Amino acid sequence: MRIGVIFPQIEYSTDAGAVRDYGLAAEALGYKHILAYDHVVGALRGSPSRPEWSGPYDHTHPFHEPFVLFGYWAGMTSRIEFATGVVILAQRQAVLVAKQAAALDVLSRGRLRLGVGIGWNAVEYEALGQNFKNRGKRSEEQVTLMRRLWTEELVTFEGKYHKIVDAGLNPLPIQRPIPVWFGGNAEALIERVGRMGDGWLPIRELPGDNFAAMLGRMRDYAKKAGRDPKSIGIESWVSIVNRPVEEALKDIEKWRGLGATHISLQTMSGGFTKPDQHIAAIRRFADAAPELFR
Repeated sequence: MRIGVIFPQIEYSTDAGAVRDYGLAAEALGYKHILAYDHVVGALRGSPSRPEWSGPYDHTHPFHEPFVLFGYWAGMTSRIEFATGVVILAQRQAVLVAKQAAALDVLSRGRLRLGVGIGWNAVEYEALGQNFKNRGKRSEEQVTLMRRLWTEELVTFEGKYHKIVDAGLNPLPIQRPIPVWFGGNAEALIERVGRMGDGWLPIRELPGDNFAAMLGRMRDYAKKAGRDPKSIGIESWVSIVNRPVEEALKDIEKWRGLGATHISLQTMSGGFTKPDQHIAAIRRFADAAPELFR
């Protein structure tokens, strides 16, 4: 199992030095990956234009653009993997995402894992000029197209939403193709993971009683598609704030028992007020559980 960390970016804001220090510390401590969330714009909560709008994040929460963030860290690190958890793919142009991902993969020497999802915030789709209502099916076509762009010098493609004639990316990525993981829990998403995902990011901290059934359905979908279910990675997150390390380790073992391949440790929204507190928390965990980092 690979143990990584979730970058607590809503508590980091504009301090570039603090961002630098977090990436360097995570690698030095032996973590295998840094996972970052994605939001392009935030909405005004309680706005007269959308009085019923609600969501976990609004315009007051800072989010660094993940490709820029990882590009910043790529130049100062050498081993740690970068994972998006998740890029809201359908609100972005597929060819541009393919280009950004390929560039990051080249500059990081093959250390990108691209988690994608369809998101929950129609406000972002509106701001970016994309259709919120067809985002699931459109994201499938986007992934199919991106994989061709990452593996072929020239691509001709005509789908329902995209058309390319004799064009291609240069440079191509190191990984051909870059691994694509899908995030979410809806049944359509579970089927999509089994049919075409390199991995799955279920949105939950603890497995829960129904997760084994969800996992079983995903593996059935994979078999139906002629794929080996064991080839599909599984990643979730475990909080390490305001609880004993032993409790977090028990949660990790629960996930391991279900076949999880990756765990990301969460310190965000745990009451910390300074960036150094997040680094201290991931250091304490690494020191207390060295067996996970061998």
